[in-house]
Amino acid sequence: MSAWDIVKIIMQILGGMGTFLVGMKMLSDNMTRLAHGKLEKMLNKTAKSRFAGVGIGTVVTIMGQSSAFTTVMVVGLVNAGIMTLFQATAIIMGANIGTTLNAWVIALGGSELTMFFFGLAAAGVFITMFSKHEKMRSIGNVVTAFGLIFVGLKFMSGALTFEEGSSAFEAVSGLLQTIRDPLLLLLIGIVITALVQSSTAVNAIILTMASLPVPILIGGGGNAALYIIIGSNIGTCVTALISSLGANPNAKRAAVIHFLFNFLGAVIFMIVLMCWPDFADTVLASLFPADMAVFGKTGLGLALQIATFHTLFNIINTLLFLPFIKGFVWLAEHLVPSRKEEKTPRENVIFGPLDERIMRSPSVALGYLYQQSGKMFSYAMDTLDFSFHAFLSKDVASADKVAEHNRELAEANKLAVSYLVKISTASLVTEDENTVSKMHYVLNDIMRIGELADNVAKYTHHYVEDELIFSDEFLEMIGAMYEKIKRLYVLSLAAFLYRDGERLSEVDVLEDEIDRDRRDLVERHIKRLNEGKCQPQNSGVFINLVGNLERAADHITYIAHSID
Repeated sequence: MSAWDIVKIIMQILGGMGTFLVGMKMLSDNMTRLAHGKLEKMLNKTAKSRFAGVGIGTVVTIMGQSSAFTTVMVVGLVNAGIMTLFQATAIIMGANIGTTLNAWVIALGGSELTMFFFGLAAAGVFITMFSKHEKMRSIGNVVTAFGLIFVGLKFMSGALTFEEGSSAFEAVSGLLQTIRDPLLLLLIGIVITALVQSSTAVNAIILTMASLPVPILIGGGGNAALYIIIGSNIGTCVTALISSLGANPNAKRAAVIHFLFNFLGAVIFMIVLMCWPDFADTVLASLFPADMAVFGKTGLGLALQIATFHTLFNIINTLLFLPFIKGFVWLAEHLVPSRKEEKTPRENVIFGPLDERIMRSPSVALGYLYQQSGKMFSYAMDTLDFSFHAFLSKDVASADKVAEHNRELAEANKLAVSYLVKISTASLVTEDENTVSKMHYVLNDIMRIGELADNVAKYTHHYVEDELIFSDEFLEMIGAMYEKIKRLYVLSLAAFLYRDGERLSEVDVLEDEIDRDRRDLVERHIKRLNEGKCQPQNSGVFINLVGNLERAADHITYIAHSID
């Protein structure tokens, strides 16, 4: 075999791998788009049941077509405080099961179905080009992605197809068969997976080699390929470990748990396989003989054996370790101790850190920001409530606290807007694009409530410094008006958080009452001025205070109607 032949083989393998990975990325992105909203609902079901967690992890991984997608998302959710380590552990176990589906798809890629999938690549392109509906375009991209995956597999298999007895075959198989050490094979699986950041890609290489007309299995067959599969399961943990860098201790623990689960499972299976060197030839071969026919193609038995082992590895490990989730959490907490200096109080005053890891699913990230904006809304309303009651009690010193609250609101708003902008750069469905646009207005309305609270604090200063006098009737009436604003806030917050459109009619009725109260208060004040019953110097504070409270009610109402 000449040097040029070797270069061509390497380039064809790399080209096939690139096409395969592009197809996987396209499939993952568009499956996530098609599952819009469902991923958010499933991950929000932070059930205490470990079995429910495994099920959620399995389904979410199948939807996202990547265990790394799920585990990195879980690290982000744990970092944000949305998910506990117990819940995260169960979901991570389920993610490992969900990713085994890819091995079966790849194993069948060597059958006559491959040509069918080639046609799908073109069909998907036409669907995407000529469809006017967003959902159909995503479906077209999914179809194209499937085609690209099998085109990539075909390229790789073509590069490794040699005639038995040829110099190329003898050279390649001779080289591969010199690698027989189980630990070395395990290390190969770990390193290659860590480098390409995809256990599916490594599995694709092994399954492609097993599906060739003249199979070239590393180590000459037996359990050799299985050791690499085990190594790929450890190597895939690198993605989550890297993503946890810079996160809080709990997020790091989630990544460590993912590693521990795969590592301990690998130790158990390595011991079994090393003590049972003909496991593949006796157990797996009895299920799928090497020469069995699948969809009109013979010789796919070895690929199906490997896919079966990959599935057994993850299911058995899950069954073994599921009862010991609390033990995994305990061990991770001791391996990654808490450090007070890692906390970021500035970001946690209103809500937790807005974790970018969650952006792997824009709809989940947007849903998370939606909930955090509700906390901002409550914080702004608490600021207004504090400022208003400080006015009634003539507490001038309260202005400092109101100002501090507004600084925290401004910082939270800056983080939230930045997060929104980053979400906007992702591939969003139309519904999410509309939500992003509305959220910008919601954040502005929340800031305006805080600014109005600051105005009320200034009126308190004038109230005291200018020795103004307000009648008991006025204080009682404005107090009643404010109670309606508080009820309006409760209704609006519920409508916003739960997207409950049925509450909007109640919101509108109450907002109209507050408008009438403002007009009534101003009219009565003018009447008292004309009758000489009120000091003229009170007018500035009186009218502005009433007007600012009514404007706060307007912004509260706008937030409720953002769900329209």
